[in-house]
Amino acid sequence: MIQNLIKDYEIILASGSPRRQKFFADLLIPVTIDVRSVDEIYPEDLEGKEITDFLSKLKAEAFEDLQANQILITSDTIVYCDAKALGKPRDHDHAVEMINMLSGKEHEVITSVCFTYRNKQEILNYTTKVTFGDLTQKEIEFYVTNYKPFDKAGGYAIQEWIGLIGIETISGSYFNVVGLPTNLVYKTLKRILKEENS
Repeated sequence: MIQNLIKDYEIILASGSPRRQKFFADLLIPVTIDVRSVDEIYPEDLEGKEITDFLSKLKAEAFEDLQANQILITSDTIVYCDAKALGKPRDHDHAVEMINMLSGKEHEVITSVCFTYRNKQEILNYTTKVTFGDLTQKEIEFYVTNYKPFDKAGGYAIQEWIGLIGIETISGSYFNVVGLPTNLVYKTLKRILKEENS
């Protein structure tokens, strides 16, 4: 059990996302929340998982003061559609524009997770494919007005109203679309702790 391995370590989660924080609580993994400001700017020639790998690693660079018993977890998620990366919308109109782009199409939700510890670093990434049915303009406007999805990549949350009425198919981890590929994160953290305890 990971709980036996974790007792001598402090897991630092560098995320202000309530969904990611709840995942760790549900996994019974105690974490310290420490969110540091980072300009999330990436080179324009990066595509897909290259973007999330770059940004999850960039977020880790804000933590130069890690102790030997600390494991830092940073992550980044984008929605990728028509070769365009969709992060968090700036405002109402931007969110409406994003969801219009996703309506009636398949897109990818790509998450990278970076583990930093004892001068080591490991990055994993995961992609879920999601298809929206056709959404009406009224449905999109209603969702953005009432749910204000401005802290969510792609301007939507799969677990909210728009996901319930709009998602036709999903291939891959549902939890990744919510915020983290939990199975992969758990297995990777468990392996790291085993290696560090050996």
